Amino acid sequence: MNNKRVLTIQDISCVGQCSLTVALPIISACGLETAILPSAVLSNHTGGFKSWTFRDLTDDMPGIEQKWIDEGITFDAIYTGYLGSARQIDIVKHIFSTCSKPGCVHVVDPAMADNGKLYAGFDMAFVKEMAKLCAAADYVLPNITEASLITGMEYRETYDAGYVTELVRAVAALGPRSVILTGVSYEPSTTGVVVYEDGKLDYYQHHRLPKGSHGTGDVYASSFTGALLHGKTSYEAAKIAADYTVKCIENTVDDPDHWYGVKFESVLPELIRSLTA
Repeated sequence: MNNKRVLTIQDISCVGQCSLTVALPIISACGLETAILPSAVLSNHTGGFKSWTFRDLTDDMPGIEQKWIDEGITFDAIYTGYLGSARQIDIVKHIFSTCSKPGCVHVVDPAMADNGKLYAGFDMAFVKEMAKLCAAADYVLPNITEASLITGMEYRETYDAGYVTELVRAVAALGPRSVILTGVSYEPSTTGVVVYEDGKLDYYQHHRLPKGSHGTGDVYASSFTGALLHGKTSYEAAKIAADYTVKCIENTVDDPDHWYGVKFESVLPELIRSLTA
């Protein structure tokens, strides 16, 4: 594999095993040079901690981009996670056009909602801009809530395969090459991932663990990106990422003191082995 450079754009939560503190080590472990563009710096993530510091880096992002342009720095893939504002989305779209090598892969995780609700601080104006970023992507990785928001479809807590098919087709109609819909569950004991590409829908089902964890969406998107850059198909990358994420949760679920994230580091060898299988 030729040396490939991946840029990931999202926040740094210094403690908490999410966003860049997950993306950087996972993508690097996949044997890929990993560059970062932080959108914000937090002392720790906001899920379960009593308090946190927050510094918005929006004003720094265009200057960093300009230095890359000046230096002729470009990327084989650009992967975005949590973005804090519509202005940051505009900056990312500009980076897609200025810092992409020919054939650059654009992966967008529209991290903004779950369980039928937007995250704090987001509104429908942000959703509208995120839909435009998804339209500019090659691969979009929404959960069901995010997919319903960017398409304007009704969100359903219970659904069938017909609803899921309609939902992924609506996301695909925005313009991405492939839609990877996460957290698709047709029964209580299982969950899975739907991959929709070139009019074909595939579903990878795996068992559902009784306890969720912070940061698993970032683990999934990062390992998906790493697998994709190893030449895996969308479905193969989605399966590898799902299996690895499950292993990370299994590695953590029995430790009540580790509630803030998943122990992804000690199972990285399993991810690396899956890339050469």
